[in-house]
Amino acid sequence: MSFSDLGLAEPLVRALEAKGYAEPTPIQAQAIPKLLDGHDLLGIAQTGTGKTAAFVLPSIQRLAEGKRPLPYHCRMLVLAPTRELATQIADNARGYGKFSKLSVATVFGGTSIGRNRQDMSRGVDLLVATPGRLLDLVDQRYVNLSMLEILVLDEADQMLDLGFIHALRRIVKLLPHQRQSLFFSATMPKAIRELADQFLTDPATVSIKPAATTAERVDQYVTFVGQREKQALLTIRLADPAIDRALVFTRTKHGADRVVKLLAGNGIAAHAIHGNKSQPQREKALGAFKSGRVNILVATDIAARGIDVSGVSHVFNFELPNVAEQYVHRIGRTARAGASGIAVSFCADDERAYLRDIERLTRQKVTVSPLPDDFVAVAARLQAERTRSIGADPAPREERERGPRRPRATHKAMPTGGAQRQRGPRSDRQPTGEARGVRAERPNSPHRDSAARPQQEGRRPHKANGQRAPHRNGEARPHHHGEARPHQEAHRQDGQDRRRNRPNNARRGGPRRSSGEARG
Repeated sequence: MSFSDLGLAEPLVRALEAKGYAEPTPIQAQAIPKLLDGHDLLGIAQTGTGKTAAFVLPSIQRLAEGKRPLPYHCRMLVLAPTRELATQIADNARGYGKFSKLSVATVFGGTSIGRNRQDMSRGVDLLVATPGRLLDLVDQRYVNLSMLEILVLDEADQMLDLGFIHALRRIVKLLPHQRQSLFFSATMPKAIRELADQFLTDPATVSIKPAATTAERVDQYVTFVGQREKQALLTIRLADPAIDRALVFTRTKHGADRVVKLLAGNGIAAHAIHGNKSQPQREKALGAFKSGRVNILVATDIAARGIDVSGVSHVFNFELPNVAEQYVHRIGRTARAGASGIAVSFCADDERAYLRDIERLTRQKVTVSPLPDDFVAVAARLQAERTRSIGADPAPREERERGPRRPRATHKAMPTGGAQRQRGPRSDRQPTGEARGVRAERPNSPHRDSAARPQQEGRRPHKANGQRAPHRNGEARPHHHGEARPHQEAHRQDGQDRRRNRPNNARRGGPRRSSGEARG
């Protein structure tokens, strides 16, 4: 079967031939006809099976039949969890659509937001974005999603994870109801699939392999070793001349930087890529790895998706992932495009539970590889070399178990059932009148004794106490009980004189003259 048999237009077939693609992969053969018919789709396939082309090719053909987008609008939106994956999708889309004259733009953090505004000002046919930067531009009114035609979520299991679900729900509220929605992922747990059903309308499901099944061409091994001995074992394994290009995965960003530093102490060049690196640093590290200038790249799980580098012969799990599904994405970086690969995992005693979860998810046992015979002696020699080169090894960061956060109390519990609230004693509260030996009066009582409430120092007496504030010179102000003050009396007398001399007419409020007097 060829791509033209799937119903793709001639410009797309010509672009695929220029990239060297002759036959579609299984997921492409099943997904492309359904997408051309306009159905929503839920695609489950392993990494490296051509998911990107499966949704980009039919979408480009549908977009080519419509009108140009309005300024600040896009017709197709692809959401990706990482910057690297967004860049990879955009590059592939530009290659597939080079004969279709469709515009492609990327929006993600770490780049100039001014450039993103400029790209969106002309309107974009296909926009690839990460949720955070996209919402920033939406809030600034540089992106309008009201006329979107196609929504794609790549790596949907991670996009719908707790870290992205709130942003995703906010984005979906901005989209029109009449649209085509596509979900593609390598893994699809039951809970995530139920959540995906809320955003898809009668979707067609394409599943090439059972969920979470690892690539068949990857030979998987595990070595049981202590946490402190993992660095020495990694250094020994990387000295194997059979390794052309290797990816090393750690669980934390601090651990990735530590591995790179210790490898440099033994004369092995490596780069790290993780969320704390700026976008230029990440692009530089990934570019050096792709070009072959550096053959070892240390990454975290968030960077595992989107690293599409051909020729990765080995994947090392320096630390096993605490989420079993991440293991699938890690080892999926090798054995791509029909090649074979090797995945080696280092398992400490406290990680055996993670290994059991991985074997239960993948439904296969991982082959155990023993430690080298002279491991202890070689490890001591490598540590001595590092000490002479960079000093003592930095201590690994202790990982703390983080349980569910306790809800913060926002108010005190109040008694129910009509019970009166009992106020406890407070040291700063004024005692009652009985406690002071003074008769307690009602607040509005005319017989309230002003002396019962001591005046605070520095405050002016209140009018209700029968006192007047003193003049600035310290003299007391005179009281005028029931009588007018001198200046008020003068005002009143002057007003009476003016009214007495006022003309007697209707406009002044006097008695109205008769009509005969008015004609006079």
